[in-house]
Amino acid sequence: MKPEDKKLKIGVLGCGVISQAAHLEACTRANNVELHAICDVAHDLLESMSNKYSPKRTYDDYDAMLADPEVEAVIIGIADQFHVPMAKKAISAGKHVLVEKPLGVTIEECEELEQAVRRSNLVLQVGNMKRFDPGILYAQRFIQEEMGEMLALKAWYCDSIYRYEMTDNVMPVIVSSQHAKKPKGNPKLDRQRYYLMTHGSHLIDTAMFLGGEMMSVQAWHTHKFGAHNWLCTIEYASGVVGQLDLTVPVRMDWHEGFQVYGEHGSVIAKTYNPWLFKASDVEVFSSKDGLTRKPLGADAHFYKLQLEGFADTILHGAPMIGATVHDGVHNMRALVAIARSVETGGKIKLADVSGAV
Repeated sequence: MKPEDKKLKIGVLGCGVISQAAHLEACTRANNVELHAICDVAHDLLESMSNKYSPKRTYDDYDAMLADPEVEAVIIGIADQFHVPMAKKAISAGKHVLVEKPLGVTIEECEELEQAVRRSNLVLQVGNMKRFDPGILYAQRFIQEEMGEMLALKAWYCDSIYRYEMTDNVMPVIVSSQHAKKPKGNPKLDRQRYYLMTHGSHLIDTAMFLGGEMMSVQAWHTHKFGAHNWLCTIEYASGVVGQLDLTVPVRMDWHEGFQVYGEHGSVIAKTYNPWLFKASDVEVFSSKDGLTRKPLGADAHFYKLQLEGFADTILHGAPMIGATVHDGVHNMRALVAIARSVETGGKIKLADVSGAV
């Protein structure tokens, strides 16, 4: 077999919503991976997904899947509270890891995982799949290569009140099970924390991908008529100042995007509901030639593209586009800093925070 024809053998942990809606299909579509195994404690889910996707192996025990010598990497698509423990197990077993975002639920556990990854020389990628949106990737490359020094950034992630009607029409019909393993309590009951962790992690990662690491945040939170809004002023390590808007839900269509102003140009982007698999509409203007460019992202299956990028890094040493474990830790710090800023009313340095949102 030619090196370029080699496929990464994947084991998927979890047959719940995100795996059914994204990861299992991505494994069948990606050109450089093979769905070798799936694992879930719920036998009915395991059987249903096995019948649909035909993996080589099925497991109801994660340790048994990790012991399979043919499994080279795992996708962890389970509840946030289980991300770090299951990722650490995989690293200890010598497996590469693609773990759903957010990386974990506390800064300390994420830092412990980062140290384990650094000692292992294995690849861990966090599932911030928006980095693989062709429009966002084009904007990032323009910012890095052509725009010159950044002046300011504004980004927003506003989940629509119509989100579930829309996604129910485009997502596959999800199979549920009473036997699925769930974290203690119900983390989704605390909507303020849940929205910040689930949706805020996307917004933070996009802002990092475009502008770099953040040094401090100052945030305000408003809760009215069932809607939550965070307005944040962020200070990047570079000294650039940005503004973030996280609103869940807005009384309008899905509203997500960003604007970036720079030395030699600017970027304006509109991003769509991710389940439409439509690339962001992006306009970049360069003052060097006075032209506006609008790339067309024909292939926008973000989950497939992120998996192909993950596999390409492992198989061929390609540069990593996806979020690294360090990015995941920094993202967690930013989320906690936003929560602390809301509580105290002041500016919070990311280096000073600890604990959880």
